[in-house]
Amino acid sequence: MPIPEVLNAEKFESHKELIRILYLVDGDFKNMCDDYSMSRFCIEKYKEKVAQDVGVKKEYENLFDELEKEILIYIKKNC
Repeated sequence: MPIPEVLNAEKFESHKELIRILYLVDGDFKNMCDDYSMSRFCIEKYKEKVAQDVGVKKEYENLFDELEKEILIYIKKNC
């Protein structure tokens, strides 16, 4: 069973072999590593969601501005 990719990070480079062994034989260490990996995944997913949310928010802001202009034009035409 391979270790999670996130454990191949530079900060763990000097402990790579020990991490691999502990991951295979120590359930507590494996759980900690799996939680670490999941937390990294969630961070990345959250970053993507925030970026998507910002884009959607911007689209609604643009729509709001356009509709506001159209309403003002409509009101001026019908006064």
